[in-house]
Amino acid sequence: MLRVDLVGHGLTEAVRKARFPVDEPLDESGRAAVRACVPLADALVRTGPERRVRETAAELGLVGEQDVRLRDLDAGSWRGSEMSKVAQDQLFAWLTDPEFRGHGGESVTDLVERVRFWLAEIASSGRDTVAVTHPAVVRAALLVVLDAPAKSFWRMDVPPASVTRLHYRGNWTLRLGNG
Repeated sequence: MLRVDLVGHGLTEAVRKARFPVDEPLDESGRAAVRACVPLADALVRTGPERRVRETAAELGLVGEQDVRLRDLDAGSWRGSEMSKVAQDQLFAWLTDPEFRGHGGESVTDLVERVRFWLAEIASSGRDTVAVTHPAVVRAALLVVLDAPAKSFWRMDVPPASVTRLHYRGNWTLRLGNG
């Protein structure tokens, strides 16, 4: 059985202030929460390229290769903006239409397909893996594993500094609880 731990990065000021992220660092409470995570030992480690993800991996003592497929959902022109400053019709479209690209970035369906390809590669490698990444990437992975529609993306709350475990035995399954 192959195991994959998806580790969501720690809390940042952008998350705390409901801003679309740029490439900000973890804040102190984010660092403290990350230290409580216990991902798989002796596994291949992959990280997203952003600073908050690399700092999360470092707090966990994990060293791994960056993988751009583990990058955050691209918010395009909204990066750095507070959600309250985005036109309400645009924000509504973003939250309800998984094909929305009105910000010039990536759609939810784009993200899901990117993560689907990454999971297929991990499954074929046969190696236990820890992926330090973003809540959006974790949500996308869960949609793939559960064969759920992309419109369900925003119905999952993935907290900062959390570990989500997946198992692969010919098909992906979600493992709830402690490992």
